[in-house]
Amino acid sequence: MDWMAWTWPTAAFFGVIALLLVTFTILALKYPETPRTGILRIETTRGDRLFITLLGSAFINLAWLGLVGENQPYALIVCAIYAAAVFRWV
Repeated sequence: MDWMAWTWPTAAFFGVIALLLVTFTILALKYPETPRTGILRIETTRGDRLFITLLGSAFINLAWLGLVGENQPYALIVCAIYAAAVFRWV
């Protein structure tokens, strides 16, 4: 990993994203779904909700860094609650 100057947390982050994409692809092939309309009043699929979750989690983490600064693992708890809400109601 020295050739890209990556750290282990960076590699783990991208590994988790890759694993999520593979998992959601397998779910889409095995269990096709019809889009549903949630509180945003737009039709979304699992992939759409994953994208909304990842984008929102990025903003949550950036806001956490700007407002709190330290204790970034606690932002993960906020992101998990946000993800549960997105997959439930969006």
